[in-house]
Amino acid sequence: MSKATGFLKDFRNFAVKGNAVDLAVGVIIGAAFGKIVDSLVKDIVMPLVNFILGGSVDFSNKFIVLHMPEGYNGPMTYAEILKAGGNVFAWGSFVTVLINFILLAFIIFLMVKAIAGARSHLDATPAGATADQKLLAEIRDLLKAQQTQQTQLPPQQPPATPGA
Repeated sequence: MSKATGFLKDFRNFAVKGNAVDLAVGVIIGAAFGKIVDSLVKDIVMPLVNFILGGSVDFSNKFIVLHMPEGYNGPMTYAEILKAGGNVFAWGSFVTVLINFILLAFIIFLMVKAIAGARSHLDATPAGATADQKLLAEIRDLLKAQQTQQTQLPPQQPPATPGA
């Protein structure tokens, strides 16, 4: 077998093992879950914040211009200033990402807590004894009973020897 074939065989074994497949599935689900959290922040949380604050608060478009390109007369938006070569401190984008992270971490915390609770509930439920365990318990009980009977009998005198 050539080195290339051995290498491909090793790679195939690695790729189809449970850990690599589980990791790939976790990454894919994590990416999809991240999109859900982004939508939750953008479509639900931020509109509620806007409603409570009584205005339109769009953190993603909040920034401070650190350096404006000379002669720039275009729109004062984050994307346009960057495109023109300006330097901006995009604190609003950071706040949005931070909110996403906090929500994602909280949701994952709740999921882990629920899974741990379910596991502890399953572990707390004792399974019935197997046939082998029942048989061993019966043997143990018989041996204990036999030992108790022997200790309760009066000590026996050795038989008398003639002429003594």
